[in-house]
Amino acid sequence: MPEPDQGPVPAELALGDDDVVEGVEIVPHDERPDPSDRTSGFDGIGTRREARERALALLFEAEQRGLDPLVDILTELSIDPDEYTRELVTGVSAYHRELDAHLSRLSSSWPLDRMPAIDRALLRMGAYELSHTEVPVGVCISEAVELAKRYSTDDSHRFVNGMLAAVASEVRADQTD
Repeated sequence: MPEPDQGPVPAELALGDDDVVEGVEIVPHDERPDPSDRTSGFDGIGTRREARERALALLFEAEQRGLDPLVDILTELSIDPDEYTRELVTGVSAYHRELDAHLSRLSSSWPLDRMPAIDRALLRMGAYELSHTEVPVGVCISEAVELAKRYSTDDSHRFVNGMLAAVASEVRADQTD
């Protein structure tokens, strides 16, 4: 079956050979919405996975830039992040020292400062979700593992899985039996 003509597709979309475009709307410059009215995510409605991914990027950037508290990264954004992204960044920042102490205790053979920075941010975020939210254990761990597979080293997802399972067994023992 022949492919339908998709018309002009902006080059900045960087589409792959297997990507399919269902439609493109070209909006004249003078009709574009004010960026200050937007929130991140598709039409302002992002998924929790997208929120975690954005929070991970913000936490990573905040640490790389030496921001203290980490939450200061949010004040620099031109577009407000998704509500759950904000909750994760704010929560990790508020409990930063507690989370690091917990993770350091559980990873005695691999000090926190020797871990890849993306893994540190991911572990802090996962430990925060496990310790301070009602998100199910399986969801917290599997989402963190998927992000580790996508953004970190080849072995990081196994390490993240083990570390967050250890956190969960301590803070959510009732859900890990």
